[in-house]
This record gives sequence, C-alpha cells and structure tokens, in this order.
Amino acid sequence: MARSPFEWIDEQARARSRAGLVRTLRPRPADSALLDLAGNDYLGLARHPEVTEGAARAARTWGGGATGSRLVSGSTELHAELERELAGFCGFESALVFSSGYAANLAAVTALAPHGSLIVSDAGNHASLIDGCRLARGTTQVVAHADPDAVRKALDTRTGPAIVVSDTVFSVDGDAAPLTALAAACRDAGDAGEAGKPGRPGAALVLDDAHGLGVIGDGGRGAAWAAGLAGAPDVVITVTLSKSLGSQGGAVLGPAHVIDHLVNAARTFIFDTGLAPAAAGAALAALRLLREEPERAARARAVATALYERLTAEGLEAVRPDAAVVSVRAPSPEQALRWAAECRAAGLAVGCFRPPSVPDGISRLRLTARADLTDGQVDRAVGVIIEARR
Repeated sequence: MARSPFEWIDEQARARSRAGLVRTLRPRPADSALLDLAGNDYLGLARHPEVTEGAARAARTWGGGATGSRLVSGSTELHAELERELAGFCGFESALVFSSGYAANLAAVTALAPHGSLIVSDAGNHASLIDGCRLARGTTQVVAHADPDAVRKALDTRTGPAIVVSDTVFSVDGDAAPLTALAAACRDAGDAGEAGKPGRPGAALVLDDAHGLGVIGDGGRGAAWAAGLAGAPDVVITVTLSKSLGSQGGAVLGPAHVIDHLVNAARTFIFDTGLAPAAAGAALAALRLLREEPERAARARAVATALYERLTAEGLEAVRPDAAVVSVRAPSPEQALRWAAECRAAGLAVGCFRPPSVPDGISRLRLTARADLTDGQVDRAVGVIIEARR
C-alpha cells in the first residue's frame, strides 16, 4: 500500500501531544451547570430574552440565511439599520457589517494597505490582524508590544501611505493599547510640505475594538470613544458582534468614504455571504439594550477588577485588567491544562491559553468577567481557582 500523503500530519500530532498542546472540541449542552468564565459574553446578553427574540423575529421575517453576498442579495433593511445604529452608538460616520469579526479585520487591513504602503503592526495583535497583514499587498513591520516610540521609528521608514494596526484591548492579557500616543505618532508622521509643494499625510490608525465595545467608554461605546478618537477622519475601528453583543458577525466603522472603499475593494465583503439575519437581529437588540442599560459596561469592569484583586491577594500572578479579560499565568502548558481541568471538575469553566495562541509562549488561564455575575458567583469562582491551583 502506498504511503499516505498526510504522514506529516501524524508526526505533527505526535509532537503536539509530547508538548501538551493538543486541542479538542468539547460540545456544550444547551443547559450547563458550569459557571462560565471562558466565553466572551461580557454583558451576559447572549441568552437575554430580548436578544433571542430579536434573532427569532429576524429569522421569521428575513429567513434563515442572507441568501447571497451583500452586493447581490445579502443586504437587507435590517443590515442597514444595524449599521446606522452601530455607527451612531460608537461615534463614527459609517459602518459596514461582515459575517465575522475575523472577516472584518481581514477587510480593513487588506483594503487599506495597497502595494507600496507600510503596515505597522503590534507584536501582540490578534491572529486576524496578523493574517490581514500577511494578505495585504503592503509591507509589514512588526513592532514591540504597546510601544508608540517603536511605531514612530517604523513610520520614519515609509515612502508611501501607511497604517498602524493594533488591538485596543489585547485578547491574551486584557491590557489596553496606548491609543492617544498611537494616534499622535500617526499624525506626527505627516508634514505640511515646503512652500509650493504638497505635504505628506500622516498614517491612518486601524483599531480592533473587539474587547472594548460594550466594556470601555461611556456606556460601553468602546476604547476609541474613551480615547477621544471616535469619528476622527484618520481612525478606523473594527468590532465583533459576538462578544459584548452576544451575537455573531463583525463590522468596520470609520469615515464614509473609507467604508465606501471597502464595499468596492474588500474581498471578504464582496465574495462572502452576508451576515445571517438572525445574527443581525440579535446584535441590534443587544445594542439597544446596552444603550438603555449603560451600567452593564461598568459592572463587567468591576467584576474583572474583583477577580484580579482577589486572585493576586492569594499570591497568583495575574495582569491587571483594562477591560473584561483577566489573565492568570501558569507554570507550563501541561500545568495550565491540568489547572483548567481541575476547575471544570469543580464546576467552573475557564479559558486555557497555550502556545501558539500566546505570543510570548507563556501559558495562562484566561478568565472573562461578565456583567451578569453576582458577587456570590465571583466568590465561588475565586475559591475554585485557588483550590484547583493547590
């Protein structure tokens, strides 16, 4: 019998097993007794009756799927309504909804970094931004994490258009990017030019606000709003609808002419089926709930802070959260996996981040705070994590 052309896959599987990096799917039931600190439902809206009814109503009205790409048959009045309200809530001129946050990031980076451009990317950026950089026709320079001076030095080397790409809140450790300093670095890269000669524009700032929307800013309007950058002509943000809004999908927000460019140039918009109406309906219902109940954002941050303070008081090493993510470091991938398993056995679901998901190679338990957690549930979570660590 001929040798399998996939023998290399088996060898990689053995290597992953030896390193303690095997990943497996674990389908969850509709109802679970586990206390969930692993998902990204920051505001506790995924199962809110108004959100689930928004999804059901949209499916009954528009059908189970979008039926085609947005430019063919996949744009509905519901999509347009969601885009208007999302842009207005976050303080931007225009918005464009995609089938996922991943697709939104690929669109923003690839469409805004043509041949001859420079992309300056933070070393801690999410995989979707990294893949956008790889697919873009511009040249990418990866700079040190959260380092505006490194961004300035990189921008000094450019000869054409440039964009600076960063998460607002980094998904691994939950730390925030220095947005004000990044914006200043982008703007300082431009000049007015000499007499009679045109100047050079500054760099654009492209921000992934997946972990900021719903948690940071006035009533959860996002990190760009909090930094005074919402609606700026040189700032574009991407968001996901699958975290604070408890639904599915993503969006790019920015100046209207930039969004029009994406409609005409972004491959993950042009060639992808539109977001399912049910997801759009759920996201719109969640957005309206957040607008009516802005205290949810503050509660999510308070829960994150309480988790951090309680765990570090017990001697665990954690990163102070700037939003809803609390990262607790583990000694090794194997020990992180066992720690997470012990938590699950005790009724608590936590995230377990190991290489290659972590840029620094350090394994972690990743906890996500939720606005709907009670103080008693926070106490229980802390107790389980500490006991499982022992």
